[in-house]
Amino acid sequence: MSQLFLTVLIPFFGAVLILGSPKRYRPYVAVTALGLTFIFSLATLFIALRLNELYFHKFITSWLSISFTGDGLAVFMAAVSSFVAFLISIYSLEYMSQTDFAAEFYFWMLVFVGSMMGLVFSANLILLYCFWEMTAVCSWRLIGFYRKEKDIKAADRAFLVTFVGASLMLAGIVLVYISCGTLDIAFLKGKTISNLAALLLLAGIISKSAQLPFQTWLPDAGVAPTPVTALLHAAVLVKIGVYVFARLFGATFFASVDFTATAIAISSVTIIVGGAAALVENNIKRILAYSTISQLGYILLVLSISDGISLQIGLLYVLAHSLAKAGLFLCAGIIEHKTKTKDLNELGGLLKTMPLTAAAYLLCAFSIIGLPPFLGFWPKLMTILLSFKRDHFFAGYMALIGALFTLFYLMRLFNKAFLGGVNTEASKEASPKMVGVVLTLGFLSFLLGILVKLPLNILTRLLM
Repeated sequence: MSQLFLTVLIPFFGAVLILGSPKRYRPYVAVTALGLTFIFSLATLFIALRLNELYFHKFITSWLSISFTGDGLAVFMAAVSSFVAFLISIYSLEYMSQTDFAAEFYFWMLVFVGSMMGLVFSANLILLYCFWEMTAVCSWRLIGFYRKEKDIKAADRAFLVTFVGASLMLAGIVLVYISCGTLDIAFLKGKTISNLAALLLLAGIISKSAQLPFQTWLPDAGVAPTPVTALLHAAVLVKIGVYVFARLFGATFFASVDFTATAIAISSVTIIVGGAAALVENNIKRILAYSTISQLGYILLVLSISDGISLQIGLLYVLAHSLAKAGLFLCAGIIEHKTKTKDLNELGGLLKTMPLTAAAYLLCAFSIIGLPPFLGFWPKLMTILLSFKRDHFFAGYMALIGALFTLFYLMRLFNKAFLGGVNTEASKEASPKMVGVVLTLGFLSFLLGILVKLPLNILTRLLM
């Protein structure tokens, strides 16, 4: 159990340590803390492979307990999120080096990751909800990091939209307690809850994961520093929603047919709406944000389908999307950092001066598109096949069309930014740290696609 608690506590301890450290050491404190968080999350994963589950439980009242679980779902999400956050922190060493209030960035980044770790290991719904709201406060502060008027408006919008969803989710938690008499997940397994309670919980989930009709806040969050947007899209914030969906409706409650149909319909339409919006957008961060909305639709779709392997496919998709989307956002950050623009109409010819960034972009884009043998190909293919196998034909066709949209908008971005005539000056690549991180993410998206049996076997053992 010590590894589990250290995974949660180390980011918070690192955040406190940053406040008392000399200015020049603060970035390295953050990197070290996140590196240790990943190491201990990985240790917890290996323990879970041997023991199946770690569990700590301490009752406080009938509705609140300090309960943490280190089951397969939790340890996998913790390992993926902490690994991507660790790489983002290395990238940030250069990106944030000339930024005012950099110490504040690292402080909130560590609290953000610590809140994510606390949430994924929480085994009580109220405890989970507390960490859920902590992530909302962190994202609000980080989205408005630059303190400009438009940044503050975007941060306020993100907080208000997700707060409305969280309030509805809290109402659902209250209904669960009224009907079941407990909020401990261990005692809720196998329970059936009302459609109203399930829909209220779903409202909170889709608001955090930016699914229809709560998707509008996520593209506006691109005003934040690039490491923040990468955290939001790939490591922490929007992944919380799909994790809680998997926790509640994949591993805990029995969902009714009507609820499942609703979740499938929402995710299917979101795939198309997000993809279509990305096709006509010219801001590179907004294109990638709409892409996240669409790709999370795939994850929620497969998690909504009642099948024995839905959870494995969904978590494989989480891994593929986390790696590749972090890479794409960090590539976008390099472009913005070197050219001072995010507008595709002002970009062009960057392949000549930034070939390594272009290569990393393509590796990550191919995974998000779902081209074989990249990692993203396998869960996307299995999601589409599973949709048709379970007679969800509308969802299957939406997923196919969404895949074509993904190809078009990501290759359009590459064509306008990296090919053609030179519209902006970028004399050289970014620093080795920044380029090394995006190449690592791209390479892993390719390598794990070839070795896809490795993560699949780990997931199968963790979820037995």
